[in-house]
Amino acid sequence: MIEYDQSQIRRVDGGLLLIFRELLIRRRASEVAQHLGFSPSAISHALGRLRELFGDPLFIRRSHGLEPTRRALELAPRIEALIDLIGATVSAGGDFDPAMSRRRFGIACPEDVASLIGDRLVETFRREAPRATFATRWAILDRALRAVRRGEVDVALGVFGQIPSGLVARPLYADEYCVIARRGHPRIHGSIDLITYGRMGHLFVGNPDGALADDAPIDREVMDVTYGELPGPDRVRTHGYVSQWETAMLIVSRGDVLADCPRRLAERFADQLGLQVLDPPFLPFRFTIQAVHRAESHDPGLDWLLSRLHDAVADEAAPR
Repeated sequence: MIEYDQSQIRRVDGGLLLIFRELLIRRRASEVAQHLGFSPSAISHALGRLRELFGDPLFIRRSHGLEPTRRALELAPRIEALIDLIGATVSAGGDFDPAMSRRRFGIACPEDVASLIGDRLVETFRREAPRATFATRWAILDRALRAVRRGEVDVALGVFGQIPSGLVARPLYADEYCVIARRGHPRIHGSIDLITYGRMGHLFVGNPDGALADDAPIDREVMDVTYGELPGPDRVRTHGYVSQWETAMLIVSRGDVLADCPRRLAERFADQLGLQVLDPPFLPFRFTIQAVHRAESHDPGLDWLLSRLHDAVADEAAPR
């Protein structure tokens, strides 16, 4: 069990949390006072208590209003989750009402997953939860799982091996790698053989040189098992490496280089970018994107989000 400073906890109440949330949304103390039915002096006093509690200014007064500090932005998803948890605890049925919720859901995932489901998720929030928001943060493998365990995000989406105790994984969708080329490529017309694949210039997504000194080290073995082995120039004619599949897709759409890409992502944007989506001339690398969340908490809001994440990929074409 984690040890907490009980004196600090005694200084927190639901009203303070609500004021923090409204200050973050409205950025003006007078508007928060009017919305919550408090006097301006009560809001000022609450802000002083919040600053003392968290040891940070939280909001800096600017000409355009109150600007949140980095610490305030880091606290926001946790406080939002606390407000929803308190609301669910004291309500009769512990339900989650998306139409009324102002919760910000945190999602850790690689950018290609966000690109694949982002527009559908935005439409879902616009239609069902217009006051709520979601925030994606790039994280993969253990980094994403640690963020879930620490409560920094509600759910992690990605490819994971062993799931640590205390976390639960649900399959979200299956995918596989394909090969992409621009439409009008002088040598690629709807299919590709192994010799052509090896000889044509490639752009790969990955980092062949390891992490920078300021970054966490890369476990190459884990990366290769999870995302497939990164080919080198000795095996496939290689022109370069980039960090995101979206970048690779844009580059491929403007030249005669090839790239491997998750099929769902490629098919999602093939028409917009003018891409051919090709079967690789070998058994494709297949993987499953999972949704991982904490196991111990009853959270109707998270259940709603997980359901909508599944809806966001339900109409995507399954990999061949």
